[in-house]
Amino acid sequence: MSYYEGQIVVFFPVDGRLSDEYALANNLVRKKDETGKNIGGYLEPEKNNIRALKLRGEKSEGLVMPVETLLSYTSMETLKVGDKITTLNGHLICEKYIPKRKTLKGGNSSTKSKNISKKEKYPIFIEHVDTEQLMCNKQAFKPGDKCTITLKMHGTSSREMYSIKHERFKKNFIEKLLKKEPRTKKEWTYVSGTRRCILEDFDGGFYGSNEFRKPWHDFFEGKLEKGETVYGEIVGYVNNQTPIMGSCSTSKLQDKEAKKLYGKEMVFSYGCNPGENQYYVYRMTLTNEDGYTIEYPDWLMRLRCEQMGVDCVPLFETFEYSTWEDLMERVEKYYDGVDPVGKTHIREGVVVRIENRPKFTAFKHKNFTFKLVSGIISENADIANMTDDMVEEL
Repeated sequence: MSYYEGQIVVFFPVDGRLSDEYALANNLVRKKDETGKNIGGYLEPEKNNIRALKLRGEKSEGLVMPVETLLSYTSMETLKVGDKITTLNGHLICEKYIPKRKTLKGGNSSTKSKNISKKEKYPIFIEHVDTEQLMCNKQAFKPGDKCTITLKMHGTSSREMYSIKHERFKKNFIEKLLKKEPRTKKEWTYVSGTRRCILEDFDGGFYGSNEFRKPWHDFFEGKLEKGETVYGEIVGYVNNQTPIMGSCSTSKLQDKEAKKLYGKEMVFSYGCNPGENQYYVYRMTLTNEDGYTIEYPDWLMRLRCEQMGVDCVPLFETFEYSTWEDLMERVEKYYDGVDPVGKTHIREGVVVRIENRPKFTAFKHKNFTFKLVSGIISENADIANMTDDMVEEL
């Protein structure tokens, strides 16, 4: 497919998934003849996921399609440059790609009703927001913005809070007879969670057990002030055999330099030995009983973490935004290369945060090699590379 300068196109980023309808309509799904020879398309059937690729030595970090491919769902008058879409007139176009995977032995998943009841119990225990891609958010930055660049780390999301807990008791016979309201109890207590789920115990989970999270729950108990929430990344290992993020054979990257740097297998250990893991805080908030939340700026988050004796994600630079070109020049210095913590694997990328916003405002920028590695690992359904609790906006 050829393109001309100034043509309006649709860009689908890596780790997105095209709907079956859109992919089939545009002949993007891989087809084979009776001999098994590929005769068209390149997306894996049923998956339709977009991966980072090297094509004739050139990096491919997404899929570009003519905007006209959307005209069967809407009209040109309804579209403008910069629009972000997932659906058009009720038709799914694209979404996050979450690999289908086997649940490990002993694992379980929470039902919707169970999640809702837990959220009612802990009404001010707020989920972390999705982090959007930097390259799609140029308009978010204003001259004079106070910004930080920090290391993006890949493990499993965790949040801990000294939270209000609401208990509702079942009515006894007399209360039912008199049609009284259920008895309730409110108290402050420590609670832990993944990105999406609240953990009242540490049984089950994708890895078969969430016991590796419990020491961090115990660590923060007695250290957090009322209403404080810590958002962090647990990196390293679940147990003596299982890394939190899967490993990748460097031979699959077809990159001689990667093999020299990381050996035959790239292991995302972040400096931990098998059976060990580490907690890195990337966000802290303070929420009152009414649910009003104050974001801690980077310096205050780091001060509180120092007081508690826990690590923060490495800080590369604090600066004042002037131009997009200056920002990207700064980002280019830090987003690629050997991870500075573990040194046994590629770094995932960086996060650029705008500090002078009332709400958490941050954007991620991943490097190409990590995208390749992540794509390879995510194809293995037995590897806990991406779960519902870990997955971010891709």
